Parts: sequence; C-alpha cells; structure tokens
Amino acid sequence: MSNYKTVFFTLGVLQIILGLSMIIPIITQFIFNELDAGFIGSGIVCIIFGILFFLSNLDHNKKLNLQQAFLLTSLSWITIAIFGSLPFVFSSLNLSFTDAFFESMSGITTTGSTIITNLDSTPKAILLWRALLQWLGGIGIIVMAITLMPIMNVGGMQLFKISANHNAEKIFPKSKEISLKLITIYLSLTIICSIFYNIFGMNFFDSVTHSMTTIATGGFSNYNESIGYFDSTLIEFTSIIFIFLGSLPFIAYIKFLNGDKKIFFTDSQIRLFFKITLISIIILIFYLILKNGNLDETNIISLSFNVISILTGTGYVTEDFSNWGNFSIIFFLVLMFIGGCAGSTTCGIKIFRIQILYQFISNQLKKIVYPRGVFLIKYEKNNIDDKFMSSIISFIYLYIIIFFIITALLSISGLDFVTSISGAATSISNVGPGIGENIGPNGNFSQLSSSSKWILSLGMIMGRLEIFAILILFIPSFWRKY
Repeated sequence: MSNYKTVFFTLGVLQIILGLSMIIPIITQFIFNELDAGFIGSGIVCIIFGILFFLSNLDHNKKLNLQQAFLLTSLSWITIAIFGSLPFVFSSLNLSFTDAFFESMSGITTTGSTIITNLDSTPKAILLWRALLQWLGGIGIIVMAITLMPIMNVGGMQLFKISANHNAEKIFPKSKEISLKLITIYLSLTIICSIFYNIFGMNFFDSVTHSMTTIATGGFSNYNESIGYFDSTLIEFTSIIFIFLGSLPFIAYIKFLNGDKKIFFTDSQIRLFFKITLISIIILIFYLILKNGNLDETNIISLSFNVISILTGTGYVTEDFSNWGNFSIIFFLVLMFIGGCAGSTTCGIKIFRIQILYQFISNQLKKIVYPRGVFLIKYEKNNIDDKFMSSIISFIYLYIIIFFIITALLSISGLDFVTSISGAATSISNVGPGIGENIGPNGNFSQLSSSSKWILSLGMIMGRLEIFAILILFIPSFWRKY
C-alpha cells in the first residue's frame, strides 16, 4: 500500500503558504481603511489545516512514486482553489460558494474569467487577492511543468526532463535547486514589470496587481475595461512585452543565466512562438484593412495586444474584438487553443506539440509518395520515438474530445451555442474572456447558472493540469498498479 505522507506533508506546506499569503491583503485593508474579518478568519483556517497536515506527516520519506506525483499535482490545485475561495465567501461581495470557488479556480489556474460585476468598486484587498492567486498559480505551473510533468510522461512533456537520471524517486532533491532559480526569475520579472507600469501611468497598487497577473499570463484586472481602462499605448506595449516574456519556457532563462546567451534565438519552440504571433497579427491587419479600408497606428498596437493576450491565454482586452467581424471571432477562437511554450505560465495545446504534430503529418504525406522511405521526427536534435508521438497525439485528441464534451454540457445547462463553444474553449485553454454578449470581452460569467460555473471550473482544472493528470486518477488499474 502506498505511503501518502509525502503528499499530505506537501499539501500542508502549500496551505500554510496560502494562509500566510493572506497577510498581504490584510495589510492592504489597513492601508485603504477597508477592514473586515474575512481575510483574518480565512488565513487562520488555512494555517490550522496546513499545520495539521504538516505535523501529522513529519515522518514522510521525502520520495514520490508516479501515483503519488499525480495525486499531489491534482490535490494541490483543488485544495488551493477551495481554501483560496474563503476570502471571497467572507467578503462584503456576499458571493455564494459556487461563485467564490469559480473565482478562486479561475485565479489559481490563471484563467482570468470572473463573476465580479463591478471591479471598479471592489475592495482593494479582494483585487489584490485575485492577483496573488494568479501569481501563485503562475509560478506553481512553471515548477510543476519542469519538475513533475516530465516525470509523469503527460502529453509528451517527458521531452523536457532536466537530466537523464531525473526519475520519480528523486524529485525533491533535484527540484529544490531548480525551483529556487525559477522563483527568483519569476519574482524579478514581476518587479521589473511593476516598475514600468508605474513609470507609464499606473498608480502603485495597480502596477503591482497588474504586474502579477501579466507575468502569470492570468489577465485579472482591477477594472471592468481591463487594460483598456488606462487608455495608454505605453502600458499596452509594456504589457505585450511582459506577457511575451511570461509565455517563454522558464528553463530558457536558467540556461541563459548559466551562459547560453543565444538560447532565446536558437530554441525552436521560442522561434515558432514568435512566428505564430507575428503571422497572426499580420493576418488580422490585412483582414481589417480589407474590411474597413484603413488601419492607424493605434489600432495596430491594440490589435497586436489582443492577439498576444488571447494567444497566450492571458485574457487582457482593450477592445471588444467580437466587433471586428466574423473572421476575427473564428480566428481568436483558434488562437485560444494554441497557447505558449511548454514550461511557461501559459496553457493551451502548447507550441512544441504543434511542432511535432506538423512533422508527423508531413512524414505521413511523404510516406505516401515514398513508401520505402524512412523519415525521422526530431525535436531539438532529439529523435521522437513512437512512445513520445503516441503521447502527444493522444493528448491533442483528448484535448479536442474534452472540449466538445464541455461544450455539450454547457449547452445542456442552458447556454446558447456561441456561449457554450467559446466558454468551453476559454475554460480548457485557460484564456479568460469568451465570445458573445454574456462572456465576451465586455461581459463576465456572473449570469451563468451554477451548473455552468461548475462545468467551467472542471474545464479550467483539466486544462491547467494537462487533462491526463486528472483523468488518470479515475482509472482503477492505475491505483492497483502501485
């Protein structure tokens, strides 16, 4: 029988960290004279549960097998979403548990969908907590993608093992060093982003919260109009740069600091991500010129901003892109599925899978022309064997199937076709705003039924944890094996 002490010990540590994080909103309440007992009570509850898990599992063996790695990954996000919802429940917003959980899950998975109807008048502590949840979720997914996902062989992520002898029994010793470097880089980028936001016109509070949700590619804003509230080209341009930086593989930053100064130009995933971004912007520019006859400099920056925001799953908006025409709506829907680079804060299918799938399809066509030919699939000079290929194809296939299942469930819950299909896309791809009057760039998710919100919450966690990490827990043979 498996020993789960390491799993619950780690969950205890995470709950303590979450509880201590609530000190920051409490301080904010004092600064802005918005005192209430919500954060204090929530923090105490989190810390008490965390200490109980921590103390009752002190004798853990500091090792994780594959089963425990999957369990820890899923329980980490679910428990943080549950306990992270407490400040919303106890706040002056008077949210139901369903709404509070939806907001918390949207935050920790860096989705950015919200049920809060009037952000402009929302207490500062709540706005900061939303940003903190996304910031913690951003660094959490980076650490998981680099240390746990490669070991769990999820969707081809085994390509990114940080060393040849990095196996499930040796996760902690190796990951500690990597995690510290990642946190340092992540924090540094956040601080730099905040400084630029402040220089270009945001007040201190807005610059801090928006820098956290920018680097996390989360998209929570303090205003209903999102980044469009500031009406500043410099702020939009700053956001573009730091969203892009948050969408790059963070292991590349470590390689850069270790001496590989050309990594950002030689990494094939980064190069393709840049090409897809640039081509997407050019396509929409030509489309809008043909549609409207002209396009000024301001519109080009706004267009570029919204393309990068939706492509990376950030979800910031400056304009209602649903007004740009039917092609723009379909195009943005496609962009939602792509995402950024593996090992970044973004979600979606990921660039490296698109690269490998393209090679696979290309080779299948070549085999029709040259039946006796031998065509290899390579990624960063590494041969991709059948095991890797089947893992990637099965992930993409399952991603599409889950998308259609969520769409069907949302339709059954009473939503119209456009809202259902865009809601499913935005949840599984962790984007934030959908398409349509209700959940589009100028709307929110508050008017949806409780059942729709729970379905979308499920989509968020499945998309964030790459689907397999959730589904594998429901396979009886997986539990019998260990």
